[in-house]
Amino acid sequence: MILHPHPQAGGTMNDRITQQLYKTFVARGFGVLRFNFRGVGRSEGEFDNGIGELSDAASALDWVQSFHPEASTTWIAGFSFGAWIGMQLLMRRPEIRGFISVAPPANMYDFSFLAPCPSSGIIIQGVNDEVVTPNAVQKLVDKLRTQRHITINHDEIPRANHFFENEMELLMASVNGYLDFRLDPNCPIK
Repeated sequence: MILHPHPQAGGTMNDRITQQLYKTFVARGFGVLRFNFRGVGRSEGEFDNGIGELSDAASALDWVQSFHPEASTTWIAGFSFGAWIGMQLLMRRPEIRGFISVAPPANMYDFSFLAPCPSSGIIIQGVNDEVVTPNAVQKLVDKLRTQRHITINHDEIPRANHFFENEMELLMASVNGYLDFRLDPNCPIK
């Protein structure tokens, strides 16, 4: 499942990073869903400061799993606000086995709920991000790396701003490299 950036900052399921994450998972044969949070596009409701959006994500995951009961694992990917919602969802859903968090807003939202983090994943950050400070993300990575039984990868994309303008190719190379690693049958992370 792919989660988009902040609805009040123009985030939608049609965001270019959200779309690229979606296409990447589809190309690998995953059953994939991207959707608009409440109040975005033609979705009913209004922004709920993350509470309702987490509920939206849980309901959407239930819905997609009803179509794919044979799926042995679930992945979650999110960009910015969507990364924060995705990380909360993985704490509540043990079937989520991997995550990709792009520019998680560690300087804007509390991530202390990730204690302990139940799943391994990757956090990708732009070095020149003007919205999410790389130092806050590094502190989050360092905290997560102290936990046992998970592995947190961290890629920093040089010259990338928050929206990875002119650096989309490097962002997606990072995502694809991580998926190649995790989906390899010989990967030590399960």
